[in-house]
Amino acid sequence: MPAILLVEDDEIMRITVQDRLLRQRWQVDAVAGGQEAVERLEQQNYHLVISDIRMPGMDGLELLDRVRSHSPFTDIIMMTAYGSVEDAIDCLKKGATDYILKPFDMDDLVIRITRILEIQSVRARCASLEESCLQTQQAIIGTSPQIRQVHTLISQVAPTDSTVLITGESGTGKELAASAIQRASRRADKPYIRINCAAIPEGLMESELFGHEKGAFTGAHARKPGRFEMADGGTLLLDEVGELPLGLQAKLLRILQEGECERVGGTMTIKVDVRLLCATARDLDEEVRAGRFRQDLLYRLQVIPLTMPPLRERKEDIPVLSNHFLHEFSLRRGTALTLSAEAMQSLMRYDFPGNVRELKNILERASVLAPEPVITPADLPADLQQQGIATEEVSEPVMLSEALARTERKCLLNALALTGGNRTRAASLLGISRKNLWEKMKLHEITL
Repeated sequence: MPAILLVEDDEIMRITVQDRLLRQRWQVDAVAGGQEAVERLEQQNYHLVISDIRMPGMDGLELLDRVRSHSPFTDIIMMTAYGSVEDAIDCLKKGATDYILKPFDMDDLVIRITRILEIQSVRARCASLEESCLQTQQAIIGTSPQIRQVHTLISQVAPTDSTVLITGESGTGKELAASAIQRASRRADKPYIRINCAAIPEGLMESELFGHEKGAFTGAHARKPGRFEMADGGTLLLDEVGELPLGLQAKLLRILQEGECERVGGTMTIKVDVRLLCATARDLDEEVRAGRFRQDLLYRLQVIPLTMPPLRERKEDIPVLSNHFLHEFSLRRGTALTLSAEAMQSLMRYDFPGNVRELKNILERASVLAPEPVITPADLPADLQQQGIATEEVSEPVMLSEALARTERKCLLNALALTGGNRTRAASLLGISRKNLWEKMKLHEITL
């Protein structure tokens, strides 16, 4: 239900407008002044604020500024009995959505509100559609040397048809790397089919990969093409390929060698032209030693190995990743969310065993539960800071020069995180010149 905040110091006018809007089945809260409105906005999100311009205490223009800074996704209609062209232009310049002169027709106000709410609905649907589309088009975010190396390798292998094996811990972005390879390949305009080998029961996996003929087994009421057929001419991603049973590994090897397969229950050989990408969080060399994965298949899959680095090895990417996710959650919540300096420090100390996915989940949880737009350490999971501190306390003996270099790099990263990447402020915080900061960033391969 749309939530509307009405700010009007005239009691009769306030009650009249509120009653009329309530008849539209909208949630309408009414207050008499700007300060009360600010307090309501701190407690609840509103789709729309309707405010008089001239009020005792905090006037409408000051309230407009407060709304724009606190809740930039909330629309505002300004109303006044002392209207002029200059007032209208001033309100619109400051960010008001609409402007209405008193006395006004109630039906006209309802029409304006309805139009604004419809635009918000369309905007939300567009954002949702864009987010859905970007699930397979998201860039790999980060500027660390490890991520730059990943980008370099992707740009080198994408134009080829070579098989790529993407490895890395869970949550490091293996699917994003596969999508980036597909988008930059010569098959970008061809089908891109993905299948999670760990999510499909072993008994159905062969049918999913290679298809089946009608009557091949109970429930096979019609012929069904497999994922390899669907991806013909394009790209197929086998996610969690380490979960494939040994029997299917032999059939997969045949496709890689011969470029052909057969449907379950069929005798016709089907030729396919597929660029294969594989991803796994398992150590396939260990799986080979344990007899759970074919060594000859591993050789064929690992033509181009690509390893996604864990987040703990590229902590300089945490600020930019955090800002990216908070922007996404700000659109959902309708409030501009930010991290306090202390909260950012807590994130920088943490090792993130769940990698980027864990960081995103932590920030999503904080964006929902945080009572204020600025997320503080109190809004983060309780064990995050404890584990981060514990990680700092345990360290292996290293040479003094190496320890000093690590400490200096950490100080640089913390200063840049605290200042949002502002080099001048970071240099001032560290007590060095901006040129000295630039030289140290270059030495430690820190880029923004």
